[in-house]
Amino acid sequence: MLIYKFDEELIRATFLERLNKFLIEAEVNNEVVYCHLHDPGRLKDVLKRGREILLLKKEGKRKTKYDVIASWLNEWVAIHSGYHSLLASKLIEKKIIMKKYKIEKKEFKYGRSRIDFLLKNRKKCLMEVKGCTLVEGSVALFPDAPTERGRKHVGELRKAIHEGYDVAILFLIMREARHFSPNWHIDKKFSTVLKEAYEEGTEIIACRIKFDGKAFHYERKIPVVI
Repeated sequence: MLIYKFDEELIRATFLERLNKFLIEAEVNNEVVYCHLHDPGRLKDVLKRGREILLLKKEGKRKTKYDVIASWLNEWVAIHSGYHSLLASKLIEKKIIMKKYKIEKKEFKYGRSRIDFLLKNRKKCLMEVKGCTLVEGSVALFPDAPTERGRKHVGELRKAIHEGYDVAILFLIMREARHFSPNWHIDKKFSTVLKEAYEEGTEIIACRIKFDGKAFHYERKIPVVI
């Protein structure tokens, strides 16, 4: 199912080097350019020298002319976390997930965090969204690097359960996978709080999102194994 399509033409480029967490070098038409990488994860198996990537040209006053949208790894793997909220919105609006809820507010301030969505029905629900690009042995794993921020968000959601909110966490799975699990090997602390949140009533949803180089498509929900 189509959920979002770029109006702009994406530019094919070659990945050269990651300079820091949010900056890469790429080659476009034999020219080396700097590009913004909107994903703080390690992406070690997704971004490798010589790999084909897709860029979106950006206008305005900024340090880079391009955003990195996806990298080729047997399929296009979307790696721009700035689209996660948009994709989640479409899944909710199309009644693919959280069918009994409507979006009341995005970037909802709760405790010391901003939670991606406040949803409403007879009961209010807080929902956080995470993108998953790491797959090992057909298992999608999150995170691919220790995430203190992610752990903090899950901690806030656990508090919300005890204050009467419904709570959900959506993982957008950007590569083909059989099921989803927390990455105990990379971040035991995050995995532990996610397991505890699940046991306390947090709904954990994993949706396979396929990017074809122009558009995002919802394929299916995949099983969650905590």
